Amino acid sequence: MASRGIGEVLTGAAVLLVAAGFLGFAVAHSGRTAASGYKLHASFDHIDGLNLGADVRIAGVKVGNVLDMHVDPKSFLAEVTLSVNDKIRLPKDTAAEVTSESLLGGKFLNLSPGGDAQDIPQGGTITITQSSISLEQLLGKFIFSAASLTDKSNGANASGPEQKTGGSKATDPEAPK
Repeated sequence: MASRGIGEVLTGAAVLLVAAGFLGFAVAHSGRTAASGYKLHASFDHIDGLNLGADVRIAGVKVGNVLDMHVDPKSFLAEVTLSVNDKIRLPKDTAAEVTSESLLGGKFLNLSPGGDAQDIPQGGTITITQSSISLEQLLGKFIFSAASLTDKSNGANASGPEQKTGGSKATDPEAPK
């Protein structure tokens, strides 16, 4: 009976070691890297769907991560802190945009470098930003505008047949002879 208990414990320990090995491999090869690089800040009206750890990309290539997000209590804007690879120096007129990976995918921060000769310093702020576009809001606006167009076209026909003005003597029975 004691030998059976030791065998079960050793088998359980081996399974746990293998599972820990798989977990370590998955974390090491997940594509997420530790936040290295220099920090920048940006303010947005909306950052719907952007998460901590989301990619920061330039031309579709990952160059950093989103480190922190909070609301500024004075301006009520979403403040985003991001890291950018030390090898990449961004011009002062760089634009930041919250972009969707796909219709169903998550969001990431896309940077579009400008042409300014001066670079944004460590801890600097990206001033040109474009907020997240909500698919639900766009769909709602489309439905509302389509409905209002339908109402306007029905409203023009609801007033009845058009009145003739200035008819000719031959066809107008009330015209003086």
